[in-house]
Amino acid sequence: MGKKARERALAENEAKAVARMLRVSPQKLNLVAQLIRGKKVASALADLEFSRKRVAREVRKCLESAIANAENNHDLDVDDLVVAEAHVGKAIVLKRFHPRGRGRVGRILKPFAHLTIVVREVEATAS
Repeated sequence: MGKKARERALAENEAKAVARMLRVSPQKLNLVAQLIRGKKVASALADLEFSRKRVAREVRKCLESAIANAENNHDLDVDDLVVAEAHVGKAIVLKRFHPRGRGRVGRILKPFAHLTIVVREVEATAS
């Protein structure tokens, strides 16, 4: 009598993690997401560790979460994981006002962004 389980949106060899409401503009977050797209997870973690961008810490947390999801929930091998997708979405924008000269006002926009990271297990190539 229970509700049917929803179909899995990802393939069997994939896992994902989502970081929502990151306090950074999507444009700046996408610069960091570009660093890790298509790389092996060990290399991507190293790149994020030594990145000078502030948001790299949040991206690293999201990537580590995706790796943990792959390992614990989907029984994937961590050594064979690559970052299949890292896409950025736009969230809300807080509007603030800053007083300017002669009674005018300057509009300050404080954007937020979402980050979705999908890791995929690829078979190790025979070398």
